[in-house]
Amino acid sequence: MPTTGVSHPLFARFYTWFSQVLDRQGMLGQREALVSGLSGRVIEVGAGNGLNFAHYPPSVVGVLAVEPEPRLRAIARHAAREARAPIEVVGGLADRLPAADGEFDAAVVSFVLCSLPDPVAGLREIRRVLAPGGRLRFLEHVRAGSSGWARAQDLLDATVWPCLTGGCHTGRDSVTAVEAAGFTVESLERFVFPARVRSPISFCVRGEARP
Repeated sequence: MPTTGVSHPLFARFYTWFSQVLDRQGMLGQREALVSGLSGRVIEVGAGNGLNFAHYPPSVVGVLAVEPEPRLRAIARHAAREARAPIEVVGGLADRLPAADGEFDAAVVSFVLCSLPDPVAGLREIRRVLAPGGRLRFLEHVRAGSSGWARAQDLLDATVWPCLTGGCHTGRDSVTAVEAAGFTVESLERFVFPARVRSPISFCVRGEARP
C-alpha cells in the first residue's frame, strides 16, 4: 500500500464522531440523494469513514474508495464490508488517483473539496479518470451567501480552522472550482444544515456535473 503522507489522528477521531452526529440530524438523507441512481463503476475520492457506502444502489458494480488518512481508511474498510455494492478502499491523493484514464462511470466527493490543497487540480484528476459521459456527484459545505458569514469564514480560514481540521476551509467556492476544472454543473441544490442553528460550515451544496 503506498503511503500518502497525510495523517491527522485527532481530526480523524473528531470527524468520525461528528459526521455520525450530522447524519442523525438529517445529513443521512443528503448522502442517500448524493449516490441515488448511480450505476457501473464509481470512484469515491476522500471517502473518510465510509458513511456513503451503505447508500450505493445495487446498480453500482464496484466502488474504488480513495482515502489518504490511515485511521479514517481503516474505519472505511470496516464500513465497506457491510455495503451492498462491492467496495475497495485504498490510500491515495486526489491529485494522483490510482486509476486509469476513463476508468469510471461516476465520481463522488463529499466534504472533500474544502480540504484539498488545490481543489481544481484534484477535480481535473477526477475528470481524467471519468469515462466519456461520466458524471461527478458532489456534496460540500461552501462559502456563505451573506457577507457577515462570509467574513467569519475568511477569518477562520486565515487563522485556526485549517490547522484544527485537517486542512478544511469553511469558505471555499467549490462550485466555481468544479466549473474551473472543466465540468458543467447540470443540477445544484443549496441548503443550510442544520436549518435551525447556523455555523460557518452550515452552507452546503449538492449537485451533479459532467465533463
